[in-house]
Amino acid sequence: MWHTIPLAMFALFPAGVLAAQAKDKPAPSEAEKQAMAKIQQQGGLVMSIAQNDPRLEISFQQRDKKLSDECLKPLKNLHDVVSLNLRGQDVTDARLAFLKDVTSLTRLHLELTPITDKGLENLKGLVNLEYLNLYGTGITDAGLVNLEGMKKLKNLYLWQTKVTDAGVTRLKKALPNVDINRGLDLKPVEVKKPETKKEETKKDDPKKPEEKKKQEPKKEDKKKDAPKKPEEKK
Repeated sequence: MWHTIPLAMFALFPAGVLAAQAKDKPAPSEAEKQAMAKIQQQGGLVMSIAQNDPRLEISFQQRDKKLSDECLKPLKNLHDVVSLNLRGQDVTDARLAFLKDVTSLTRLHLELTPITDKGLENLKGLVNLEYLNLYGTGITDAGLVNLEGMKKLKNLYLWQTKVTDAGVTRLKKALPNVDINRGLDLKPVEVKKPETKKEETKKDDPKKPEEKKKQEPKKEDKKKDAPKKPEEKK
């Protein structure tokens, strides 16, 4: 019995812990349930961060149709959204107003969307953001001013935007800990090298037929010598 009792206790311990954790997890309110259902009806994905973590990840990246206001309106009733993916969707400057009150966000994907500097004004209050992807958007240095209050921001992606070195320098002064990725490594100069090699090979090719042409007239000289022999026989 001495050995069997501890084994039984250890066998029951994980189940007891999981049950306790399940009780600690707050059940979503009726408004939250309706909001999640509406997002799913609009083609969005709603997922929990973990089994025992009530925080949510929402993604519209896979949506086939154009994004509409109805996709983003339910966000106001969800208070634990930490990640929102709108990559490649029709997110206008006006639609970013639906994100104003989603202050729980820590990750926001807005890459390849038609937003501009005006739209970034709606993101000023998202002070908990740690990751922001603006790759392939129309923002400029003027828009970066709206990010200076995001003291928790760690990763900012600005590939293929109109942001300049001066704008990045200014933002780095306000956010010295942020890692700004402008994709400069994606523009290699090595592309020019194969082009020059191709030109050199093309120049070398015509030299070979020229040498052959020089050898061809020698054969013509032999043909000229041939008719001279019958003249001597006459």
